[in-house]
Amino acid sequence: MSLESDIHTRIWEEIRQASTCLVVSHIRPDGDAIGALLAMGLGLKSIGKQVQMVLRDGVPGSSKHLEGAADVRGRAEGEFDLIISVDASDLKRLGGVLDGYRKPDLNIDHHVTNDGFGRVNLIQPKAVATSEILAEHLTHWGMKITPGIANALMTGILADTLGFRTSNMKPQTLHTAADLMDAGADLPEQYAHALLRRPFTAARYWGQGLSSLQRKDRLAWATLTLADREACGYPGSDDADLINVISSIDDFDISMIFVEQKNGTVKVSWRSVPGLDVSRVALEYGGGGHPAAAGADIPGTLDSIKEKVLKSTYNMWVSWQTSGKTK
Repeated sequence: MSLESDIHTRIWEEIRQASTCLVVSHIRPDGDAIGALLAMGLGLKSIGKQVQMVLRDGVPGSSKHLEGAADVRGRAEGEFDLIISVDASDLKRLGGVLDGYRKPDLNIDHHVTNDGFGRVNLIQPKAVATSEILAEHLTHWGMKITPGIANALMTGILADTLGFRTSNMKPQTLHTAADLMDAGADLPEQYAHALLRRPFTAARYWGQGLSSLQRKDRLAWATLTLADREACGYPGSDDADLINVISSIDDFDISMIFVEQKNGTVKVSWRSVPGLDVSRVALEYGGGGHPAAAGADIPGTLDSIKEKVLKSTYNMWVSWQTSGKTK
């Protein structure tokens, strides 16, 4: 038996033997976190499991139309036979929702920086999204992909590939999307919710961030303060996907955004061109992610963190330039 088939057999056995299940994902959930969480939760319910789905920060408005979103809660209650983490690279990213509980029994993820914190770990960095992993394997674990699950998985794939346009896209992902459409996913609707529609407050928030835009050589960065958020009435603690707008600007190898948080930390996000691994810098600051898209929550003041992180990132970029852009 191959190592991969052995892992899937273990996952199926864990699921088969459990009656009560807890499914969790990371703070400030993006489309893939939400899609993977809902797909796994709905799938487990469909085979008779009692399920709690937990996100510390809840489901944002762009995903509340998805089946099962109304059942997601902010904290876990009770005991569970099986704890499953999806789309989180480490325990810290779960935001404390497992405080008082054991580590996850199953850790399913696609981040290259995942540290294998589960009892059973299915980590596939070549997958474009954790939702893609689930789309491929849910049926192997005894679950059927219903229209509700298909829409959740489509949302996750669309969100993490920015609509099938990231550099890690591969033909199989398009085949998977077609299979999800056959299973009932509405591609145009999920595309609009995941990538196009924004509340008015988010658009104003973007304006605040774009007005702070700066550059140094081929690095670009923007800043969002607590005052910016309050002035715009933006309800979230993220950047409202502004990082993807900044990363679309021509002539930059690295794009960054610094988002001040109420708990005395700063959320830093990096995006880079193919071949430039910004996850290495994120790891230096206790974060992680993908080579071309990474993040970290760093304790400290906005000004001090910007100074340190910009210096580290710029030095990495200089090293990449002088080494022939191969690192």
